[in-house]
Amino acid sequence: MADEEDLADAPRVVGVLSALLERVVERNDAVADGLTAETASAASLAPPSAFRATERPDISVRSYMARIARFAGCSPACYVVAYVYLDRLLRRGRRGRGALAVDSYSVHRLLITAVLAAVKFMDDVCYNNAYFARVGGISLAEMNYLEVDFLFAVGFDLNVSPETFGHYCAVLRAEMLYLELEGPPPVAATGPKLHSCCLSEDDGSSSSSQQQLAA
Repeated sequence: MADEEDLADAPRVVGVLSALLERVVERNDAVADGLTAETASAASLAPPSAFRATERPDISVRSYMARIARFAGCSPACYVVAYVYLDRLLRRGRRGRGALAVDSYSVHRLLITAVLAAVKFMDDVCYNNAYFARVGGISLAEMNYLEVDFLFAVGFDLNVSPETFGHYCAVLRAEMLYLELEGPPPVAATGPKLHSCCLSEDDGSSSSSQQQLAA
């Protein structure tokens, strides 16, 4: 209830994206908790990521998104673009840069950094990194490092075509409808691949092709 009140004055896309990411986080956490000892040992050998916290943050994804929406002052389109960037980062990770799951340990840092990158690319006026660091509850040094790491992780591919923007808007609209109808998630989860979203224009795939949002 408190989380819903936090989002009362936020753009609708914030609540929809929060719900989508919360479901992804819950499923990735469940997958991680269900790993066998052998699999967990192998996973521990994966390259460390600056986006993974050592402890799970106390604040929920929904409250964290509400905080960003309240203080960042960015346009609603920035949240759609941030969603695009997150998908690009995860897709490139599976192509060899190092897989990163969106779970309780990584989602907050990924969110604040993706929104920061989207704001700088989309909006004419935005707050600086020091301000975003305070909003995100991290240090300025960490915010600066996460931004650089994020840009390299997406290959500095920040441009979003109108077609791609429309594809991701469609995914969020579908999510919104499911939330309103209280129906099942749009895509059934199988293993660690958790949520579907449209491929960006640089994949050379048809519009019916889909990409999973979790590694």
